[in-house]
Amino acid sequence: MFYTDNRLQYPVQVQTPDPLFARALQQAIGGVEGEIRVAMQYFFQACGARGNPKFRDLLMNTAAEELGHIEMLATAVALNLEGAPLSLQEEAAANPVAGAVLGGVNLKNLLSAGLSAMPVDSDGVPFDMSHVYASGNIAADMTANVTAESTGRILAVRLYNMTSDPGMKEMLSFLIARDTMHQNQWLAALEELGGTAGAFPIPNSFPQAEENTDYSYAFLGFQKDGAQPPQGRWSDGPSIDGKGTFTSGPMKPQGVPAYLGPAFPNSGAQVEQI
Repeated sequence: MFYTDNRLQYPVQVQTPDPLFARALQQAIGGVEGEIRVAMQYFFQACGARGNPKFRDLLMNTAAEELGHIEMLATAVALNLEGAPLSLQEEAAANPVAGAVLGGVNLKNLLSAGLSAMPVDSDGVPFDMSHVYASGNIAADMTANVTAESTGRILAVRLYNMTSDPGMKEMLSFLIARDTMHQNQWLAALEELGGTAGAFPIPNSFPQAEENTDYSYAFLGFQKDGAQPPQGRWSDGPSIDGKGTFTSGPMKPQGVPAYLGPAFPNSGAQVEQI
C-alpha cells in the first residue's frame, strides 16, 4: 500500500523558465541514470527480497522516496516549459524562448504532453525497464544499487553545472545529497551482509571448491605478444574477499578449435554445409 499527499518532498522553484533545461531534466526522469530506473529497481528488489525483512523495508522505503523525486523533477520540467510557444511560425521562432524550443527542446513535451514531463530521456526515448536489476540476491542487488546511485549522482552534478537558476540549483543540491546517502546506505547494507569478506564472491552460497580454483583469483592478459598484463592491486597479494591470492599472467589457449558439425538437411544452409 502506498500513501501520498499534495506536497513535494522538497521545494521546486524556477525563477527563469528554460525549455532547453527542461529537456536536460528529462534524462534525470527517464534516462538510464534516472529516477524511474532506481524507483523500479528498488521496488522490484523489495518485492523479491527474502530473508531478514529489514532489507525489504529498506528497499521499499527508498523506492517510495524515488517516486517523490520523479514528482519533483516532473514539476521542474513543467515549470521550465511554462511560456514556451505553441506556434511554429517565424515570429515564434524569433522569440528567444521559442527559439530554444524549436532549436533543441524535444517537441514531444509539447505535442504529446502539453508542456509537461514524460517518462522519457532527454532524446524522447521511453524508459523500457531494461536497466532495472533485481536478481533475488540481496548482496548482488545492493552492489548494483551503488552503481545506480553513482551514475545518478554524476548526472545530477552535470545538471547542476548546466543551470544558473537558483531554484534548480537548490533542488539538484538536495537530490545530489540524497544520492550521497543512498550510496552510503547500500554500502552499509553490504557491510551488514558481511562486507567484502563475507558477501563476496556473490553468491556466497555456492561452494568455491566446486569452481575451477586455478582461475578464481588469476588476472589474465590477452596481449597478442604474450606480454604480462597490466599490474596493480588486482594482480598481486591477498584477494579483496580474503579467500585467495591474486596472481597474473598471459592466458594461453586451453581448448581445441571450435569446429561445428554439418548443418541439418532442410535447415536453409548451403549444399556445401550439409
